[in-house]
Amino acid sequence: MAEELLMSDSMIKVYGALRMSVKMLLMWNSEMQIDGGGDAMVGTSLLEASNLVVLREKSSIYSNANLGVHGQGLLKLSGSGDTIKAQRLILSLFYNINVGPGSVLQAPLEDAAKGDLAPRLNCESPSCPEELIHPPEDCSVNTSLSFTLQICRVEDITVDGLIQGSVIHVHRARTVAVNAGGLITASRLGCKGGVGKGHVENAGAGGGGGHGGQGGDGYLNGVSSRGGEVYGIADLPCELGSGSGNSTSEGTTAGGGIIVMGSMEHSLSSLNIFGYVRVDGESNHQAAGNQSATNMGGSGGGSGGSLLLFLHSLTLGNNSLVSSAGGHGGHVGGGGGGGGRIHFDWSNIPTGDEYAPLANVKGTIYTRGGMGSDGGHDGKDGTVTGKECPEGLYGIFCEECPIGTYKDTNGSDISLCQPCPPEEIPHRGTYISVRGGVTQPSCPYVCLSEKYHMPYCYTPLEELMHTFGGPWLFGLLLSGLLVLLALVLSVARMKIIGTDEFSGPVPPPHESQIDHSFPFLESLNEVMESTRTEESETHVHRMYFMGPNTFGEPWHLPHSPPHRIDSIVYEDAFNRFVDEINSLAAYQWWEGSVHSILAVLAYPFAWSWQQWRRRKKVQQLRDFVRSEYDHACLRSCRSRALYEGLKVTALIYGCYYYQIQSSSRGPQNLHAWNFSTEESGWWLFPTTLLICKCIQARFVDRHIANLEVQDRTLYSNDPAKFWDS
Repeated sequence: MAEELLMSDSMIKVYGALRMSVKMLLMWNSEMQIDGGGDAMVGTSLLEASNLVVLREKSSIYSNANLGVHGQGLLKLSGSGDTIKAQRLILSLFYNINVGPGSVLQAPLEDAAKGDLAPRLNCESPSCPEELIHPPEDCSVNTSLSFTLQICRVEDITVDGLIQGSVIHVHRARTVAVNAGGLITASRLGCKGGVGKGHVENAGAGGGGGHGGQGGDGYLNGVSSRGGEVYGIADLPCELGSGSGNSTSEGTTAGGGIIVMGSMEHSLSSLNIFGYVRVDGESNHQAAGNQSATNMGGSGGGSGGSLLLFLHSLTLGNNSLVSSAGGHGGHVGGGGGGGGRIHFDWSNIPTGDEYAPLANVKGTIYTRGGMGSDGGHDGKDGTVTGKECPEGLYGIFCEECPIGTYKDTNGSDISLCQPCPPEEIPHRGTYISVRGGVTQPSCPYVCLSEKYHMPYCYTPLEELMHTFGGPWLFGLLLSGLLVLLALVLSVARMKIIGTDEFSGPVPPPHESQIDHSFPFLESLNEVMESTRTEESETHVHRMYFMGPNTFGEPWHLPHSPPHRIDSIVYEDAFNRFVDEINSLAAYQWWEGSVHSILAVLAYPFAWSWQQWRRRKKVQQLRDFVRSEYDHACLRSCRSRALYEGLKVTALIYGCYYYQIQSSSRGPQNLHAWNFSTEESGWWLFPTTLLICKCIQARFVDRHIANLEVQDRTLYSNDPAKFWDS
């Protein structure tokens, strides 16, 4: 016992067993060798360090017997050449174990001498050793157990170097991290025979060992050697891999060993692998001869071992590898070894809203069979399994079932994720992922767009239709409502606008004293109040609007006056009149737009709108002709009135003047139109009439210039018309 043991460039060599207890052990380029002498009665060596064990600069601790290293602090193998090797090695109670790059933890010894105490492997037992599933809690060195290298009750293990053993067990650890370049391996350290060993016929070619997959048959000179059989349990593998079987041959091969991390009671919190974890079978590249040496044939490859992981979560980084592959068959004709077994036993699988992925796998996991050589057959692939998944999850890593499937039973096979019933989802719906997977046939979904409404992914109009019993019933109901609305509107039209709103304050027929001796323009009111049988004999012509009076083609009048009224209208004024009428009769663009929209949505409303706008147009035309237009397009209306007025005025004035002259000379017995030339005033009346005629001609001169009236002056081409007027 000592407080500290500091070794630098030194060596301690012990024969027998070593008991050492220190607080701190520091080794610098030093060695500690323990030689048990091959005696099974020699006790296990035990090294205890309560605080720190550090090996640096190619320092080593070596035992050809059993060795236990216990501590409460840090065990660190700093770098290349730092090693701890023994036939059986147990590391326990440390807070942290750090295996640096190039460092080695190894048990058993590969280069052990013939007399060294080697651990016994259970190669012929098909059952799983109990201590691998339920290991003891005391972490003591027990030679009766099947472990060759155990790490027990250590919080964190970091591997940048090499950990190697036939049966490696990590028990009651919290985290294990295998960094890039780190390796934990039990490859080629299994059985050379075993339960699934290959067979060797007299021809000399050996079959490969079997385990998770059957070993490949050996073949030489037309003779086949059967490969080893499959054995073990895929969901709880803890068997050693088997070899080629011909253990007496020089080129015999061994199967892979066993690596177990965690236990049923104590799982790893996390396993992070960025390097390698391997339990591969051994490959053979040599030729082997039979006992008679008449033929030479290659041995079969060893089968992969077992990798059993009890854990909460797994991370496999890029370029990482987890492998239990079979070895390759030897030259000539050796069969390939079968693949081994890998199993992930998840300690706690969250479900539902608590679900979180158990594994992040970017590396490689495989249990391929080894290749045969020169006619030998390849070994079959091994198995990779996971713990049975609960409802909604599937696969090795208990992932959520694919979108559009559900799983309502326990199990890991993807075939248990059944497609969701297609009748449960509308045609505008799409399935969505659910945390923890879908456990019922009614799979959740969402609509393809926000414009559709759950649960049937209908548009608002479709929702309305289905509220009233579906499209057919809704269409029938809507048609009935439209028909009813049309009837109501028709009745309302007859009640409200049934009276002739076009009629105006027209006097009764007996009061109408229109003088038709001259051309005139009837108002629309007068036209609509009359019929063809009521038309006067002096009626010249009736003009009708052209066009169907629709929004696209409204009423209009032609610009050229009809030949029957050509002589009584001014063409320019008539054209202006027609332009004004056509502009009033035309509809605005928005009136047609409203009609088009209503025609699509509700045709009865469109019809009512058209009738209303037509009535408004007729009313505007009537008001224009009745009250606003001055009839300027017609000839003689104003000029004829002026002409007749001046003629009467001249006559009255002449008579009046003559009466005054006659009364001053007393009564005369003359005829009104027979004057005597002897009277001095006889010339006054003709002279006055002639002057009035001249004045009248000057007043109507502008109308004559426009041919508004016939020329009745003395200057006309027909002077007789002067006296006829």
